[in-house]
Amino acid sequence: MIVGRVIGWIFLIAAVAVLVRDISAWLGTGDFVMITAGELWFTLDNGSLNLVQAVTQRYVLPSLWDPVIVTILLWPALLVLGVPGIILTWVFRRRPRKTGIFRS
Repeated sequence: MIVGRVIGWIFLIAAVAVLVRDISAWLGTGDFVMITAGELWFTLDNGSLNLVQAVTQRYVLPSLWDPVIVTILLWPALLVLGVPGIILTWVFRRRPRKTGIFRS
């Protein structure tokens, strides 16, 4: 499925961009600190982060935000973007077509 592969590649490209950002910050400051997913999201669009928090706590499940989503937001953005990208591109990879009489 091409949609899954495209989404996976988008995640991987974003992960590479985050890695480039982390390395350039490391070269500038001398300290290697990976940006967290929450910090990246806040930098890109803090309004949507606040909206997702409000909707999750009010309408979905209040206990889902604090232990689950906050934990993910504290992980390095490189992992949060890279791992799903690798999984999606692997699951939706092109497989060679089987040839022969008995195809399954």
